[in-house]
Amino acid sequence: MGLELGNIVPDFSLPSTNRENIKLSDYKNKKNVLIVFFPIAFTPG
Repeated sequence: MGLELGNIVPDFSLPSTNRENIKLSDYKNKKNVLIVFFPIAFTPG
């Protein structure tokens, strides 16, 4: 299932850097949200 420009993103949660679960809905109508994914940033070599 892909998203296109203008679609409403379903609510989800991800762990933060301090291991707290953060839900996208926590920021609804409050702030812009940027999600960055670094697949090999914390892996050796």
